[in-house]
Amino acid sequence: MNSELFTKSATAYAAIDLGTNNCRMLMARPFKGGFRIVDSFSRIVRLGEGVAAQGRLSEDAIKRTIGALKVCHAKIKAGGARRIRSVATEACRRAENGAEFLARVKEETCLDLETISPQVEAELTLTGCAPLLDVHRPHALVFDIGGGSTEVVWIDATHPGGPVARDVISLPHGVVTLTEDFDGRTDTGEQYEDIVDLIDSSLSAFDQRNAISQAVAKGQVQMLGTSGTVTTLGAMHLQLSRYDRSKVDGLSLRFSDICDVVNHLGTLDHEQRLQHPCIGPRRGDLIMAGCAVLDAVCRRWPVGSLMVADRGIREGILMNLMIEDGLSISDATANNYPNHPQRDEQE
Repeated sequence: MNSELFTKSATAYAAIDLGTNNCRMLMARPFKGGFRIVDSFSRIVRLGEGVAAQGRLSEDAIKRTIGALKVCHAKIKAGGARRIRSVATEACRRAENGAEFLARVKEETCLDLETISPQVEAELTLTGCAPLLDVHRPHALVFDIGGGSTEVVWIDATHPGGPVARDVISLPHGVVTLTEDFDGRTDTGEQYEDIVDLIDSSLSAFDQRNAISQAVAKGQVQMLGTSGTVTTLGAMHLQLSRYDRSKVDGLSLRFSDICDVVNHLGTLDHEQRLQHPCIGPRRGDLIMAGCAVLDAVCRRWPVGSLMVADRGIREGILMNLMIEDGLSISDATANNYPNHPQRDEQE
C-alpha cells in the first residue's frame, strides 16, 4: 500500500479517548504522509462525576458512557477499521470499580478499553500535538486541562528525532473535580483565586527541578495548550458564531487576549454561559474552573502567548498505530479534518 495515496481500500485506523468528561473517537486512513479523518464522534458523558467524593463510577455515569461507546463501536464497525486502540484516563485511574467498568465495556460494546498512566497520556498528547511546535524554540510547555486531571509536559523541542518529553507532572485537578470540590463556586472571586493558588503551588517543585522559569525569562520557551478550556477561549476570542476547529486549531493566543476573554466570562451569569454557542449547556458550569487552571499556568510561566491545539491523544494514537504498521507518518494537520463534526454532538 502506498501511504502517499488515499483510497477507500486503505486500512482504516480508529482511536478512542475516554476522559473524565468526554468520550471521543476518530477514525482515519493514511493520506500524504499524514492521515485523513473519515469519521469522528464526541459526546460529553461525565464519567468521573462524583468519583472524587465517592471513589466509584456511578451507575448513571457508566450507562451514559457505555451508550456513547456503543456509538463509537458502530461507527468503527461501519468504517471497517482493523486497527483500534481505546484508552481511558483519570476517572478510571481513580475509581475503585474501574476494572469492573472496563470488563462491562468489553461485554456490552466489544471494545477493549485500557486505562493508561499519566505518563502514557502525556506522551500520546505530545505525539498528537508535535506538528504544531516550533523547532526553533528549544523548550516547550504542553498542558492538557482535563476533566479529572491536568497534565503538564516539559519538552525538548529541538531533539533530532522530534520533540521529547523531559518531565511530566499530572495534577489530580481537572474541570470536573475542581467544580465538584468547590461546590460549583468557581467564578471570578475568592474561590477562583483559591483554585489558581492550588494549581500554582502544585507546579512549584516541577518548575524548580526543570528550571523552567529561568528558561522562560530567557525567551527560550513556547507554550501549547490542548483542552476544551483552551479551545473554547480561542473560539470566543475569534467571536465565532459557532465553534469551528479549522479556525481554532493552531491559533496563537496572547495572554492579554486570554485575560480579556476570561474577564468577559466573569461578567456572564450561569445561564448566559450555558447558552453561549462556543461553550454549550454541558460545559457552562465547568469553564471557569478551567480558566482558573489556565490562569495559574500563565501566571507562573509568563511566556506571553500560547498555541491552541484542538488535537491530542486520539491523533497521537492514530499516528502511533500507523507508524507501527510501517507507514511514514509525519503530520496530522488541520486540513485533514474535512466536513466532520467540529465539537461534541449537538445538545
